Amino acid sequence: MALSESTEGNWDLSDLLRNWAYEPGKLNVRVITGVDGEPRIQMRLDLGVLQMHMEGRPDGQRPRGFESLLEYHESRMDSVRQSPSEPGIGESYGESAGFVLTPEDCRELREEAVQYYHRYMSLLVVKDYDGVVQDTTRNLRVLDLCAKHAESEDDRAALEPFRAYITMMRARALASQALEDNEPKAALHAIDEGLDALRQHFQNTGQDSAFETSGEVEMLRGMRESLIPKLPISPRAELRRRLDAAVKSENYELAAILRDELRQMGEG
Repeated sequence: MALSESTEGNWDLSDLLRNWAYEPGKLNVRVITGVDGEPRIQMRLDLGVLQMHMEGRPDGQRPRGFESLLEYHESRMDSVRQSPSEPGIGESYGESAGFVLTPEDCRELREEAVQYYHRYMSLLVVKDYDGVVQDTTRNLRVLDLCAKHAESEDDRAALEPFRAYITMMRARALASQALEDNEPKAALHAIDEGLDALRQHFQNTGQDSAFETSGEVEMLRGMRESLIPKLPISPRAELRRRLDAAVKSENYELAAILRDELRQMGEG
């Protein structure tokens, strides 16, 4: 059946797309206000526009009455953990050994994770770093859930190739937010934690050598290097810098005073 103009109005998006041109190689994102007065985030694609809710599931749906399918399955898992049924061999009360995700469950979770991927990429552009951290942390929970509870080995491994990228994006957002808050030391800490998580990931998957060639590691290291000049200079480092300058300029009287100050700080 051919689509026709609705009696409620013209559904053609041509004017909207014409007024917001697609730019190849650039992530075009904007925040608008929906007809309900709530904010929406839009991403311009070559063939149209993605529009997402800023809170909850990006498409605004509440599957099975939960905020997302992830929350639904986590609730199922919690119910299994709290079940008073007799544990089997090798199991104990409070574990979730009886909880499994079917191939259909895993497919739905992957499709839902893609929605959150589009949103956290969009949120990064508009510098909503807290939102990026929330959505990347959430998608890492999906990876953990599938890796541990998927019925099929293929489903347990399907999302693992994305773990390094999501980990990097989360660390990048945490560091970016810290810089927005003028906290370069906190930004450095976030990056170092991200690098440690990536190193652990590659070790866990038997890819130790991949750490040094990883694009995600390169990204975080580059961000770290750009941060170093922004870190506040410690009093001791500042004294050493002034001492070096005094010696080079042959201002030995000042150099002696600075040495005394360093000695009092524990350097002799």
